[in-house]
Amino acid sequence: MHSFKSSLIPFPLLLCAASVITIHAQDTRHVTEPHIPTACVTLDASIAAPQGNISPQDERKLDTDRIQHAIDNCASGKAVVLRVHGQNNVFLSGPISLRAGVTLVVDANTALVSSRDPRLFDTSAGSCGLVSEKGHGCKSLITVNDAPNSGVMGEGSIDGRGGAKVLGQDVTWWDLAHEAKITDKQQSVPRIIAVDRSNGFTLYKITLRNSPNFHVAVNNTDGFTAWGVKIMTPKTARNTDGIDPGSSRNVTIAYCAIHTGDDDVAVKSSKSGPSSNISILHNHFYTGHGMSIGSETDGGASAIRVSDLSIDGADNGIRIKSNSSRGGLVRDILYDDVCIRDTKNPIYMDTNYSFHGAERDKLPIFEDIALRNVRVEGGGKVTLDGFDTMHRLGMILDNVVFDDLPAIRLSAKEADIQVGPGPFNLPVTGPNVKVSGHPGAGAKSSCEGKFVPFAEPK
Repeated sequence: MHSFKSSLIPFPLLLCAASVITIHAQDTRHVTEPHIPTACVTLDASIAAPQGNISPQDERKLDTDRIQHAIDNCASGKAVVLRVHGQNNVFLSGPISLRAGVTLVVDANTALVSSRDPRLFDTSAGSCGLVSEKGHGCKSLITVNDAPNSGVMGEGSIDGRGGAKVLGQDVTWWDLAHEAKITDKQQSVPRIIAVDRSNGFTLYKITLRNSPNFHVAVNNTDGFTAWGVKIMTPKTARNTDGIDPGSSRNVTIAYCAIHTGDDDVAVKSSKSGPSSNISILHNHFYTGHGMSIGSETDGGASAIRVSDLSIDGADNGIRIKSNSSRGGLVRDILYDDVCIRDTKNPIYMDTNYSFHGAERDKLPIFEDIALRNVRVEGGGKVTLDGFDTMHRLGMILDNVVFDDLPAIRLSAKEADIQVGPGPFNLPVTGPNVKVSGHPGAGAKSSCEGKFVPFAEPK
């Protein structure tokens, strides 16, 4: 028998020495807490999973067709609801697609669970469930293409079963990801939710766990809200990003708890367009690679505000990453009211991320980056690296305090750093680094009540 968890988790100027920058950012929409639409149809679960175990005989009892039929026949503005029925609490599915205006609701105590059969996810014959030079051979569990005003909601969960063995193989999805890393190849494994060209897409209250790859990837979309989403995947699961908005604008990610094996949130952009007007507010991040921008930034990223964030036990805290094969202009970024604890790299401005001597025609430029009211508890490394003399890092550090200063290591180069007027206690030096301003003696930002425990699934 193969188990999964079905319970819930509770709960425009270049910076120079004399510049004072007002950061204009965030979602231009008026975003409020979403609501769950009225049901067009309610489907009852047909599989029981005692202690989270699906029996071998139930592994072929797929609900894909009836879920897809319900979605295809649901009126815009309505929802398809999946709910528990007696002892039955599981819907087992292969890939499904949302339609315009239709919301999929997974009700409380109910789980939508991904099949382990790679053939269901093939984008071409035999393409899913393997490691190759190309990769990207799997469909996502939920695809949202050209489906505006759709959503995934509810107090239930969606489980990608990344740690379960792939049918017909003696490896898990995560094993394939690990193999790809050590062989320098690409894994073909599914994502949970992939959104493209679907303006007004909403995630609300849903719990996502154990994705074989990214949990949520949103691209080329104007208007995306993730509110009260919970993500739980082990820190050892490779490439399991939490929420990745790419080449999208008017994005709000709020009141989410994210515990994963890669970027908790990563804002990306590509040649398809920039990412801008993004608000990341009132969130808690745990294991993972922190609050990231990049590594793809060649489309540009701007007008991003991160506020009221705790990062507890992640590999990285505040990180912007790119390199000369995928870089672009990242500017007008504000991090405010951020508490970071027990993190290897609490602040990480990396212009040479994962560079292997590829092309050098997309240079990374990070400027107008402001950190205000940021407090770091514990040690770690701070990296403030510009790309070169002509493409320098430009930052403001205002009321940025390190509680354990002797345990902090610094790497800085090719950077213009403005400090103050609030306190700042890290001496910044390095090749071609210029520091201006005067830190004050005001009170450091408080982290009281910021670090809340991540409630483990039952």
